[in-house]
Amino acid sequence: MKYSSRGRADLDGMIVEIELTLVSIIQGVALAVLIESARDIISTRQFFLWPYVVAGLLTICVFWSRAVLHIITVIRWPLEFGHNFLYIGCALVEAISFGQLNRPGNWFAFGSAFIVVGWALFIYDLRLIHARQRDSAGEASNKLLAFVLRDQWLNIVLLLPILLLFNIGCAVAIHIQPEFFLVRNGHLWLVAAQLLGFAAYLAYVVRFYARLAPLIDQSRAEWHDRAAT
Repeated sequence: MKYSSRGRADLDGMIVEIELTLVSIIQGVALAVLIESARDIISTRQFFLWPYVVAGLLTICVFWSRAVLHIITVIRWPLEFGHNFLYIGCALVEAISFGQLNRPGNWFAFGSAFIVVGWALFIYDLRLIHARQRDSAGEASNKLLAFVLRDQWLNIVLLLPILLLFNIGCAVAIHIQPEFFLVRNGHLWLVAAQLLGFAAYLAYVVRFYARLAPLIDQSRAEWHDRAAT
């Protein structure tokens, strides 16, 4: 279906606004659950569980930053319902995991489920990247989408599988050795390793954005110029 130049630009802007609003709302809900769980930890004086609160906060930061980076690089008209439904699914599992701060085994189990849904989202979004490669060709756009596609595959084949195996391993270890991990609080070593992983991944996302920022500006200019012709 063909659209007028002005119509396509307006639709692109509308879709970006919808995506940003959705991501902000669902992460706001997840943050509310995290805050409530953190309040329970404070009221029961389980201060040794605070690393889980920090891990939850980093999870929100990672999810939000990845989503926003995706929106400003590849999101255009038409609206992708499947993509947004997976966002909502991720947020649901994320919020459930935030309710497990005082149950380390459940925390890592639901963390595994969260990564599985996120993995599905990364795979699904390959179609969006390929769609942009077809309809947004240009020197800057081609460079931008090449970087984005490479990062997408890095997450699909390496980073997310590593995170998934780590979380599954932690959940299984806690189930097999509850004496060490629960009674003697050995789970704190696991969440400490998770914190380091989240912090490293968030730093990677921030550096990746800094690398893409000039290309994002140039690519958006190309899309605008093409819409104006």
